[in-house]
Amino acid sequence: MDSMGLGYSYHLPSGGFFQRVKNTLSLAQFSDLFSEFNEYIAPAYHHDRCERSVYMRLYSMNKREFVMVFLAFFACFGLGIFIGLAGPPITATTEITATSILSNASLAENKLIMATGPFTMRSPLQSMYAQQLWLIAQIFTDNRDDEAYDKNFQVSISIDGLTAEHKPVPILYGESVKNRTRQLVCERNTCEEFTILHLGFLDYAHYIVTVRFSGLESVHRRYNIKQIKFFFKTYNPAFTQIEIWFRFIFLLFTFIVTCWYAHSLRKYSVNQWSIEQKWISVLLPLLLLYDNPLFPLIFLLNSWLPGMVDAIFQATFLCALLMFWLCMYHSLRQNERRILTFYVPKLIVVSPIWLCAIVLATWEKCNELRDPTYSHFVDTGNYSSFKIFFYLSGGIYVLYLGLLILRAYSELRSMPYFDMRLKFLTLLMLFVVSISLTVTMYRFGFGILQDNFMATLKTTYKSSAQFMCFYGLLNFYLFTMAYVYSPHDRPIHEPAITKDNPAFSMINDSDEDVIYGSDDDSRRPLNSAGGKGNDYDSD
Repeated sequence: MDSMGLGYSYHLPSGGFFQRVKNTLSLAQFSDLFSEFNEYIAPAYHHDRCERSVYMRLYSMNKREFVMVFLAFFACFGLGIFIGLAGPPITATTEITATSILSNASLAENKLIMATGPFTMRSPLQSMYAQQLWLIAQIFTDNRDDEAYDKNFQVSISIDGLTAEHKPVPILYGESVKNRTRQLVCERNTCEEFTILHLGFLDYAHYIVTVRFSGLESVHRRYNIKQIKFFFKTYNPAFTQIEIWFRFIFLLFTFIVTCWYAHSLRKYSVNQWSIEQKWISVLLPLLLLYDNPLFPLIFLLNSWLPGMVDAIFQATFLCALLMFWLCMYHSLRQNERRILTFYVPKLIVVSPIWLCAIVLATWEKCNELRDPTYSHFVDTGNYSSFKIFFYLSGGIYVLYLGLLILRAYSELRSMPYFDMRLKFLTLLMLFVVSISLTVTMYRFGFGILQDNFMATLKTTYKSSAQFMCFYGLLNFYLFTMAYVYSPHDRPIHEPAITKDNPAFSMINDSDEDVIYGSDDDSRRPLNSAGGKGNDYDSD
């Protein structure tokens, strides 16, 4: 065509149909299309189902205030541990040897008496602050070889209680006496301790216990049992008094914080509360039960019921805390929280853990009421099934919580307000979980459901510091969250109510601009009036 002298030329498109398809599916075109579609699937400020929440103190805190909050939390927690370290030991122990018991007996007449007994002994004076009584034994032999061995044997006991008039009252005797199996584990000349009996509550000032062994004759013939030490162990009355006082102090502070928190939310309707504020309003009353205003009844009533109620209160609060973490990481991504679809699945995950805690608190105690020598060794099948059930329940919970945390951070970590809520919640939760696991492993060992879980003294606190650590950690954790999630007056230039909605929070630019307030761009509207480029009305 150029040869005709018209001065025009024509070129066919180089890519043809495929090039046009490529341009249509380019990143910019796809992004614009997704943005338009996202307006219909993402909850926005004008949606009826969007929930509004009270402005929390968390939103107005700067970095310095965050540091001060965490420093105050750590200072209170450290002070509690320091008080515990300076406190008395948890238990009081009285030792009695078999040779002292048999001092009037003729060992020459019966050379097997150290392997069979009977050994009759009287417990030390028991006050109402002693709480519980354990009788533990340890065997020593003449074995000098580097040899480890174990053997099952039977223990039978009879128990009499002495009244104030020093009259014996039979508790366990005659046909009610049962042979209980114990395992003797020895290395060289020293054997491990084993529990003979455990009394969950004390009715009498003194107890007379007669112990007989069966099945240790072969051990005595081969290794010569030279000594048996019996230990009467109870809670230290000095520790019990500290426990009463500090549980009362925690209870008093929890009551004050609960009243202050309810007072701060009184002018807002429940529908305006954020999910954190709703949960704190539930956890604080449960913390009152965890501190247990009925705890002194353990010492006023000679019954197992107050101790059982205390265990149920503690298990309920701890499982409510587990439920709180699940709901928080899920609810920050979801506004529609129906009972059937939102809460019921989480209850199904947490309920087995609560059931395990209740069983641990009631199973062996109820059996000990009938027989103080009871141990789960006699119920090995059910106990093994229970351990498997506990580990499966805990594993399912950890996997579910981990999934919710990953999804929450992947979707909300770049959103103003929401990433602050995630960071604060996660930092405190990680600290609480790490300290709890550390103390639990130190207290119980890696086999939490180890043999003799409920009846041995290994499951009690080893020091007052562990008691103060657990109670102080959970109380100060709730106090800190109550302060940070409490309502706070917003600055004058901001609206009175914040939307608890991920889509709504996208109108803000960044955490630094919104929370720590730097420039005026954070108040720029989404769309300029009249569609004019950069022209917008200033505040």
